[in-house]
Parts: sequence; C-alpha cells; structure tokens
Amino acid sequence: MHASTLDTPIVRSHERESGGAPAARRPRLGFLGVGWIGRHRLQAIVESGVADIVALCDAAPEGLAQAQALAPRASVSESLDALLDADLDGLVIATPSALHAAQAEAALSRGVAVFCQKPLARDAAETARVVRAAEKADRLLGVDFSYRHTEAMRQIRGLIDSGQIGRVYAVDLVFHNAYGPDKPWFRDVQRSGGGCVIDLGIHLVDLVLWTLGFPAIDGVSSRLYSQGQPLGPRPQVVEDYAVAQFDTASGATVRLACSWNLAAGRDAVIEAAFHGTQGGAAMRNVKGSFLDFSAERFDGTRSTVLPAPPDDWGGCAAVQWARQLAGSGRYDPAVASVLQVADVVDAIYGR
Repeated sequence: MHASTLDTPIVRSHERESGGAPAARRPRLGFLGVGWIGRHRLQAIVESGVADIVALCDAAPEGLAQAQALAPRASVSESLDALLDADLDGLVIATPSALHAAQAEAALSRGVAVFCQKPLARDAAETARVVRAAEKADRLLGVDFSYRHTEAMRQIRGLIDSGQIGRVYAVDLVFHNAYGPDKPWFRDVQRSGGGCVIDLGIHLVDLVLWTLGFPAIDGVSSRLYSQGQPLGPRPQVVEDYAVAQFDTASGATVRLACSWNLAAGRDAVIEAAFHGTQGGAAMRNVKGSFLDFSAERFDGTRSTVLPAPPDDWGGCAAVQWARQLAGSGRYDPAVASVLQVADVVDAIYGR
C-alpha cells in the first residue's frame, strides 16, 4: 500500500468544512465528455444552482446537443486545450479511463480543479501521480464514487459508526451487471485498465473502505475469469467475472464478487452486507434496479427496513465537489483515500 494513504488522516466529508475565503463568483465549470454519465452529472450540478456550466467538449455531436439543451449558455470547445482556455475554475471529466490521468494532470497544471469519473486512473501508479499533481497545484480533486451517497449506505455507516451492530468482522460485497459495457474500449485492457473489477468492483472496494474508516488492508487474494476461463496475474484480456478476499487491520474479512454479462435472472445484483458482533446490516438493490436501493438492519432472526427508494443519489458526489469548489477550491487531503482503493484493485489484478 502507498504510505501516504495510511499516513494521511482521512477527513470524512460530513465532518469537514471548506477552508479559505469564499469564492468571489460562482465556479465556472467545463465538461470534458458528455455521454450519459457526463450529462447526468451536468444536470445534477445545473439543478443544484451551485455553479455555471460555461464550456463543453465531446467528439459525439448527439451527446453535445443534449448537453447544450441542459446548459444552453455553454460554448463548445474542440479540444481539452481549448476547453482549459475558457477561464475555468473546475473541469468535470467523463471520458474513457485511459485518458483520465493525463487529462486531470493537464487541468490541474493550469490551476483548474478536477472532478473525475472512476477510475481516476488505470492503476495505482497513475492514480498517485494525479493526486500528487492536485496537491502540488493546491487544487480540489474529486472522484465520482457515487454509491457513498446512497441513503441506504449512509444509514448503514451510521449504524456502524455508532457501534449499534458491534465490531464488524465480515463483509460480503456483490455487483453483477447482466449487460456489461456497450463501448469497445471497456474490453481493451490497455484503454480500460481491466474489466469488471475496475468498472464495478472498484465501487465496492471504495464503499467498504469508506464505511469502515479506511483501515489498512492486507492478505488480498483473487480469481479472475474471462468467458469462464481462469486468468493469471496481470491479465492481458479483461475479466468478466471476479472473486476476491482481503482482510482489514480492524479484523474484518471482506469477500467481493463482481461480473459483466452474468445470467443473474435480473438486470443487476448489488449488495453490501456487514456482519457485526451485535447484529448486521445490508444494502441491496430493489428488483434488479441500478438506481433504487433499500437497507435493512438485522438482529438475530429479525430485520428492520431502514430507508426506501426513491433516493436521488447519482449526482450527489458531483454536486458536493462543486459546492466545495465554490467555498474554497483548494486541495482536500481526503482525496488521498483513492490511493488505497487503487492499491487494493491493483492487488486484485496481481500487479
């Protein structure tokens, strides 16, 4: 693991107040990549009213047209350099994974804060490079680990933080997507950094570390498959099924399974179950949904339903970043937690 991940104190978002003087104006944001996810984050920020969308960049005319409908005053830039010339305070990146690190570094070197889709980079070395760039530039860096913002997980984290289910000693994590990605670059290991683990499993790794307060991790083991065939370490093809296990310094064992195109009997199976010495709790998606989640607390044979959908959580991470940018925009050391997430993902891949 990177020493900086363990040495840097993790400041939880709901506990941290943005420092520095208030910004003199609403942040001016550019969007690099306005496919479905980019447009969804754009819409969330527009509806929040916290920032102005002033520039857009994407090679796909259809996506640009839909983004312009959401932000009609935004100009269209032909390249990242042109986008960064638009006097931006922040840049939202939603492009293929292989481009994230270089694009984020370019923006940060120009003094522009960055909010990037996950993964921030294809491996831990690239991730560390971007975090160092943000720290050097003293600019805000955020990564879209959106499942932290589901009300279901926030309820469960509250139970764990308050000790209501005792000491967590086991966690089961599942993310099966019955469809898999529809863009070719996802299945090119050089352009994606990996398959279902870096696409889906990374959300689960971040979720468990965030929930448990980012404990140190060791003992990572895994098994990766492609079309039913086992893969070795550092695979040169992307995996479509993976299982992994690792241990935390706090004494919990974490088991993870994720996949693309699995015959799961529904669109998706998403679950995070926490087993404690005095009870348990679990977040589960509702009826195969990618968007709706429920949470339950377990006491022996009894279960208590916590929050229920609907829960408009998808754009919350982007809005939170934009609000923090409006308050200060300086580097937030809490982002160093992405280094630990990247380390665990690298270990799952055997690299």
